[in-house]
Amino acid sequence: MQYFTADTHFFHKDLLGMSDFAPRPFPDVATMNQTIIDNWNARVAPTDTVYHLGDIALYFTHPANKSNEAVGDVLSQLNGHLELIKGNHDSRALFKYLAANNPIDHGRPKYAFHDVGVLIKYDHRQYYLTHYPMMLGIVKQIINLHGHIHHYAVPVKENLNVGVDTPEQRYLDQPLPFGTPFSTAEVEQIVLGKAQEFQQKQ
Repeated sequence: MQYFTADTHFFHKDLLGMSDFAPRPFPDVATMNQTIIDNWNARVAPTDTVYHLGDIALYFTHPANKSNEAVGDVLSQLNGHLELIKGNHDSRALFKYLAANNPIDHGRPKYAFHDVGVLIKYDHRQYYLTHYPMMLGIVKQIINLHGHIHHYAVPVKENLNVGVDTPEQRYLDQPLPFGTPFSTAEVEQIVLGKAQEFQQKQ
């Protein structure tokens, strides 16, 4: 199975609380981190693949190895093979640390790394996976899955925010528990729901 997520922002204490940007009503980062881990693992199996579209964590220390080890410890608790697409808050030092501490998990490395984006095919459609929303222009059967904008949505039907704070869960029959990665079926449901909404507005 393939899943998609973004903007977990592990350890980011400044996001705690209620806001229009990223509503996260947790008492502390430990609770937030554990909630994401628990909800992620309730869905993702060890043999699944999760595309993480950037901004894994926001935690910087001096020396940097302390925060890199802490983030690595959290990621090691997540089920699945992680395809990591670099976000604006993901440092080169973190990616280098994870590459140097990349265990073989169910026959393949735990982590794979991408600087910009990934293009994958699903059924009759292509998903272009990036951290930032991409303005692709008029395209056929290409959907941009992205993060970065937290509790906002791009007013373009071909752009879908799959971050943990996304408001586009409203197109699903039931919202997912916080931090749960989206399945391809749920992404397709959001694609169709957003397209129908845009068609009705015309």
